[in-house]
Amino acid sequence: MGASMKKKKEKAKDFQKTKLKVGKTKAKASNFTDTSFKSKAIVMGHQSLSTEAPDVVYQFKHNLSLASSSRSDKQRKDALAYLTSQLVLEPPVNPVGSAAVLTKLIPLLSDSATPVRQQLLKLLRVLPGHEVRPVIEHALMFVRAGLTHLSSDISNDALAALDWLLDVAGDELVMCPGGWVRTLTTFCAVMGWALAASVTGWTSAANARTTLKPKDAQNRAKQIATLARFLQTGFKDEVAAEATSAQVWDNLYRIPRSGNAFEYLNLFMAQRDEDAEMYPNKEARQQIFHKRFLDAVRKGLDQTKKEGGVTGRAAVGLEQVLAKGMEDFEVSTALDTQDLAQSTVFYVARYWGWINVSLNRRVCKREPSMNKDGPDLQWKSARTSSISPAIKPSNVLAISYIGR
Repeated sequence: MGASMKKKKEKAKDFQKTKLKVGKTKAKASNFTDTSFKSKAIVMGHQSLSTEAPDVVYQFKHNLSLASSSRSDKQRKDALAYLTSQLVLEPPVNPVGSAAVLTKLIPLLSDSATPVRQQLLKLLRVLPGHEVRPVIEHALMFVRAGLTHLSSDISNDALAALDWLLDVAGDELVMCPGGWVRTLTTFCAVMGWALAASVTGWTSAANARTTLKPKDAQNRAKQIATLARFLQTGFKDEVAAEATSAQVWDNLYRIPRSGNAFEYLNLFMAQRDEDAEMYPNKEARQQIFHKRFLDAVRKGLDQTKKEGGVTGRAAVGLEQVLAKGMEDFEVSTALDTQDLAQSTVFYVARYWGWINVSLNRRVCKREPSMNKDGPDLQWKSARTSSISPAIKPSNVLAISYIGR
C-alpha cells in the first residue's frame, strides 16, 4: 500500500507546476553543466604589424583619400585638419600638388556637415594662388553649384570660396570658359533678378517682395558685395604689352600655325555657346554684359535700394562699381560674325543673280520679287516649293555660279 502511493506521487510530480518565489532563482537541472567563462582583450580599430611608422607622403595621401571619400563627418573633418596642418608648415608638405588637392576636395563645398565645410575653407586659404590657377574652371563649377544650393549655409560658404578665388586668381576666373556669363547667370538666379521679362510665375512673385528677414538681408548683402567684386575684376583696366616689330610683321604675313586659324569666325560650324565662351578682354565682357545682364541688374538694384538697410547700402556700392566699369563702354554697331557671314552670302547671291546652293541636300534657287524698295531676293526650294527666308552659313555646303 505504501509503495503504490509513493509511485503515484512520483508520477504526479511530472504534471505539477513549480511555484516560484520572488528573489529566488530557478532550480538548476540535475544534469546542468556550467559553461560560462571570462576573458580580457584589447580591440584596436587599426592594427599594424610593421615596426616602422608610415612616412609623411603616405599619411598625406591617406588623409586626402579619407577627406574625399569617408562616410563619417568627423573623419572627414579630422582628415582636412591634418592636411591643413601639413600645408602650413615651412616648407609645406604637399606631395600631390595644390591643383590635385583642390580638384579632389572642392566637391566638399556642398557637404551637409558645417564643420567639414568650415575646415575646407581654412584649407583653401593656405593653398598657393599661383598653383590653383590651372584648375580654376573646375573649381568654379562646384562653386556655382554651391551658390544655388537650397541651404543658405552652404550658399554662404560657396560665396566665401568665390571670394577666395577672386583673391588668388581673379583674372583667370573671369577669363576661363563659362567664368563670366555662367557666373553672372548664377548670381541673377540666386538673387531673383529675371533676365527675361516675365509678368507671371514664381520669378515675378519673388521679385515683388520688398522686405527681407534680418538674416536673409545679411545674406543678400554678402551676395551683392561679392557680385560687386566680381564685376570690378571683370571691368578692370588692362595693361597692354608692347608689341615688337617682329610680332607685327608675323601677324601680317606669316602663315598661322593653328589648324583652324579662322575658327573665331564660325562660318561653317555650329552656333556659338555664349555661356561657355571665353571673354579674354574687358571690351568683350562689357559687350556681353550690356547685351544680356545690364537691364536685369539695374532693375534688381532699383528694387534692392528701396529695401534700405544693409542691402540698400550694398546695392549703392554695386551701382557705383557698375557705373565706373561701364563708363568707357560704347555700344558696338558692328554685326555679329555669324550675321555678317549670312549677309555676305545674301549680297553675293544678289550680285551674281543666279546661285545654285546645296542646302542640306536641297537645291535652292533665287526668285526675284519687287517691293517698294526695289528688287528683293528670296530663296525657293526646288523640292518643297517653299520660300526660305534666310540661309545659314553653317548649312551651306557649296556655292557655284551658274550664269547671270
